Amino acid sequence: MGDRRSGGVIRCVGGPYAATGSRLSVEGTPRSTRRHPAREGAPVTTNSRLPGLRDHEPLDRRARVAEAAGLSADDLAALDPRDGLSLSQADHLVENVVGLIGIPVGVATNFRVDGVDRLVPMATEEPSVVAAASNAARIARETGGFFTSSTGDVMIAQVQVLDAVDPEGTCLRLLEARDELLALADAQDPMLVSLGGGAVDVSVRTLATRAGVQVILHLHVDVRDAMGANAVNTMAEALAPRIAEIAGARTLLRILTNKAELRLTRARAVFPADLLGGPRVVADIVAASAFAEADAYRAATHNKGIMNGISAVVLATGNDTRAVEAGCHSHAARSGAYRALSRFEQNADGDLVGTLEVPLAVGLVGGATRAHPAARAAVQLLGVGSARELAAAIAAVGLAQNLAACRALAAEGIQRGHMTLHARTIAASAGAAVDEVAAVAARIVAEGRIRVEDAREVLAELRGASS
Repeated sequence: MGDRRSGGVIRCVGGPYAATGSRLSVEGTPRSTRRHPAREGAPVTTNSRLPGLRDHEPLDRRARVAEAAGLSADDLAALDPRDGLSLSQADHLVENVVGLIGIPVGVATNFRVDGVDRLVPMATEEPSVVAAASNAARIARETGGFFTSSTGDVMIAQVQVLDAVDPEGTCLRLLEARDELLALADAQDPMLVSLGGGAVDVSVRTLATRAGVQVILHLHVDVRDAMGANAVNTMAEALAPRIAEIAGARTLLRILTNKAELRLTRARAVFPADLLGGPRVVADIVAASAFAEADAYRAATHNKGIMNGISAVVLATGNDTRAVEAGCHSHAARSGAYRALSRFEQNADGDLVGTLEVPLAVGLVGGATRAHPAARAAVQLLGVGSARELAAAIAAVGLAQNLAACRALAAEGIQRGHMTLHARTIAASAGAAVDEVAAVAARIVAEGRIRVEDAREVLAELRGASS
């Protein structure tokens, strides 16, 4: 490890970029041994390949998932609404608490990320998301799974300087004070510095606005395993008086940016053509990808599919979904036009190569990740030991979700699979009881009538027949 202020270092999370060439047996892929953070370094063996998981009842599923992750039933008890976040705990998280709202937490299977099997918790209300991600991960598993790399854990705080008489001169004076400003920033968080983090650099620029020319200082901070908002905001506020003094001007905003361009995570996977449906499906996915790369209207929906996966894992682990979504969408517009966050290409073997690059400001310390019992259980299930490993898993899920959506669009259209899974929601919306949902859903799917009014009609028939 070099000086943490050296800047520009790209750290690989996974293996070499060319390490996914040979196919592996899906069923025969060896289990992965990892170090589980919640068990003080004890080795944990996980196998994310759990065929038939959907055929079990929720409590049985949870037991199977816990066993596959090397956990006890108690480790995941907080995922049960009876044992999760209490009203009194919620009252300490946000203001004016009057109740709770439940979001289903599903577990995506088949994921292998950088050679490690991951069972991935996903909090989402949308049908087909968990199943689609799991299926895409199963396909990628044939060629080794997902491989990731990262630029590190650096967040940016902005300090806005107004009324500088000589904006360009102000920029240079602030840069001359770089070491002083970094030392002052580090003094605000000795614990972060002791963990190898802290302020690493300063950059300054002028910005022409309708309110005049402003000077904007960026403080770069390595936040390690935190999301980092509190750390960088504290540092920015502490620096502001000294910055104003050096500038001979006044400071206004002192806050982080969610455009986390120094905290990028990249994911890559190879999806075999024969498992996707053949060469035509591969070619059509490539064409669909090109559409999203060139057209903002398509890119918005393309990226929404990516965020279906990303936001679900971010939410399940108690991280800030709005910060991550803002960062990803700003990254999609970094060229000046809104474009796709992912790319799909055909390789020399005719298989599909998917790549994704997104800023992921997520952490394992602080906030709801530690305060919310269900979030703690989700992190334990995922088995990640650092913010970078968490980001790698999240990026892999985003790419998997994207591939699944593109494949559905290119093959049979998005509604066929989605509406089949949506049928259970339709049945419940029509008033079906828990023990009636499966029968109603099966009937409306079989008849191709997946609407609430049709479900009500089927429900009435079933109840009439049983009376």
